[in-house]
Amino acid sequence: MIKKSKLFGNKTRVTFCLPNDVPAGRVSVVGTFNDWEPGTHELKPRRDGTRTVSVPLAAGHYEFRYLASDGVWLDDEQGRALHL
Repeated sequence: MIKKSKLFGNKTRVTFCLPNDVPAGRVSVVGTFNDWEPGTHELKPRRDGTRTVSVPLAAGHYEFRYLASDGVWLDDEQGRALHL
């Protein structure tokens, strides 16, 4: 799941969210906004049973996917692209 919140100026805070246990292990969101670099934006566990990471992004078009620590790629239920 993806949540978007407008920030000051042309920035938007994009919060990426997955269940805490699926998939098991560490998960990063990777995409054109971080040069597809695993570990740069790792999702962290929350008390509500999810794990999230928030990324401030300028207006634009971004491609992304989730990458689990065992090399498994996952897509968000809302797709693989962001339009801000």
